[in-house]
Amino acid sequence: MADQVRHYATGHRKNATAKVWLTPGTGNITINDRPASEYLGRKTLEMLIRQPMEVVDASGKFDVRAIVLGGGISGQAGAIRHGISKALLVADPELRQTLRRRGYLTRDPRIKERKKYGRKRARRAFQFSKR
Repeated sequence: MADQVRHYATGHRKNATAKVWLTPGTGNITINDRPASEYLGRKTLEMLIRQPMEVVDASGKFDVRAIVLGGGISGQAGAIRHGISKALLVADPELRQTLRRRGYLTRDPRIKERKKYGRKRARRAFQFSKR
């Protein structure tokens, strides 16, 4: 295992962070020590995390191991996709243009807006009554 090539990258989306390792293999995806299908539960999210590997024809060439923290399931899937894309870039820098054109290297910066003083939530005002 010490001489095995591993490519590491971190991915982010909203409040989710994913640490992703790519190792040469058969295409197995493991998230938090569970198979991707079991962890995500939705086929659309599974398709989402496989997109970068399908675009660069690396579907059966790498095993993916990811550790994800924060956010919800959808945000975590986006973070994994971002991490896989960045790890593929570490493995082969020639893929940058292909992945960039598809938008897989761009971090989704949306996070929850902070609550402001004098308001109930970030933008929701307290109920107004004339009398």
